[in-house]
Formats: sequence, structure tokens, C-alpha cells
Amino acid sequence: MSFFTERDGVRVHYQVHSADDPELARQTPLLLLHGLTANARCFDGVIAAGLPQHRTVITVDLRGRGLSGQPERGYAPADHAADILAALDQLGLTEVIICGHSYGALIGLELATQSPERVRQLALLDIGGTSIRNPQVLALIQSSLARLGKTMPSMEQFLAEMRAMPFLGGYWDAALESFYRADVEPLPDGSVRVRIPPQVIQQVTQEGQAIDWNARLAATRQPALLVHACGGYGPPGTPALILEAQAREAAELLSNAKFVQVPGNHMTMLFGEHAERLVSELAAFISK
Repeated sequence: MSFFTERDGVRVHYQVHSADDPELARQTPLLLLHGLTANARCFDGVIAAGLPQHRTVITVDLRGRGLSGQPERGYAPADHAADILAALDQLGLTEVIICGHSYGALIGLELATQSPERVRQLALLDIGGTSIRNPQVLALIQSSLARLGKTMPSMEQFLAEMRAMPFLGGYWDAALESFYRADVEPLPDGSVRVRIPPQVIQQVTQEGQAIDWNARLAATRQPALLVHACGGYGPPGTPALILEAQAREAAELLSNAKFVQVPGNHMTMLFGEHAERLVSELAAFISK
């Protein structure tokens, strides 16, 4: 089910996937936070892989992305965190387990350190202690950034271009397609436009670079799971988006963390058989 909340005039969209078991539905829910240029539908793969069999799952479109509002400014991690707390307040939730992917993991850290009473556990998917300042990361995600604000003649042409993205390595399924369909806004003439304007991501990146994320990692006290996707982010020979050394650096900074590696790369870890493995790791973590 889809819902909206509003904070400081900005609408924030989120979805609730109720747990299959009524008893599990009464336990602490799992809040999923997406990456830099993604939207809440990037988690369709883990939903399809059975994550709601373990807890109620909440997915959020961070401001500027998906169906959430796009203010001219206000893209600091603290702004995103405040939006999320507003959604949790609307749902009457005093505590959640957070699972953040990539940039969403940074927002999870922001919430865990600034509002620790609201975060029971923290799962960080493909985060590195120095990754947001790593030039290699910015180079590898250029093909994804190039779509921002772009208009394509049709949905079919847009999906074809997305299927050819080098980091997918030819992989495609229904969940991945639903994510990319949610990435665009249909226009009256049949063309589609990517919902996220480049200036939003520029602001998000600039604001994120002003934060000492290693200090946030060191200040986190909740039980944590750090998941590293070890697959190359592109054709054979391409390195992983987050190098193992960076991921382990982040895990070592956390005071109470388990480090695991999963198949797939930074993107494909969320889909297909890789999503099944990820769900298995998350289920084991939240059952403790």
C-alpha cells in the first residue's frame, strides 16, 4: 500500500508491505532506504524474494526521487532523516530496523546516530568508509548518472537503454523492469522523462561530502550487519563498486558488526537469485 506524509511542505512517498504472518506483523518492522539515484521500487526484488515473510517492510522514496517531492533545496542527510521520521510518526512507529543500500546506508547511519532510540538494528548494504569521496565510484556510476533528467521517445526505448547498462551485464527480470518504470514520468506525447533532475543529485552529493561518515560509523552502537557485493560493476575485469577493503574498513569502524559477502554487484545484489541470498542474510540478522 502507498502512502504520503508531508514535512515542511515536501511530500514524501512510502509503501508498506505487511508481513505475511500476523505475529510477525506485530514485531519491529524493517525500513528499506534506497541508493543515490534509485527509488523505493529498487527493492521489488527482495520483496519478491520473500522479505515480507520475515517482517513488515516499509520502503521510502527519498525526497527528490520517485513520487516524493522535489524542493529546490534541502537535501542534506539531516533533511532525509527528518522526512523518514515524519513517515514513521505517521505510522505510529517508535522503532524500526533499518536496511540501507548504498547512499541509503548513509542515511541509515544518520538516523542511527542522531535518533538512536528509533533504530533497533542497522543493515548496511554495500557501503564503504571512504566510498563517497572515492573517484573510482563516481567514474563507475557515470552511465547511471547520465540518465538523470533525460527524455526518451517511449517507455520501450528507455527500458531498452536501461537493459544495456554495463553494470547489469545482460541481467533483466520483472522486478528490475518495475524499478526502471518507476524511474520515469510518462508525458502526453508518449515520451518519458526520468523523474530525477541532475541538480537534485548534485545537491545530495555535495551535502553528503560535508559529513564525516567514518565518524558516524564509529559512533553507531546498534547491532549492525555490513553486506558487501563482491561482483564487478560492469564488463569482465571491472572492479566491484565498493572494494572489499573499503567495506571491511567500514565494518571495523562499527562497534558491533557482522561482515558478510554476497554474490552480484552493487545493483544486481538486489534482484533475482542474488536477492534470495540477501533476504536469507537479512532474515538471520533480524531474528536475533
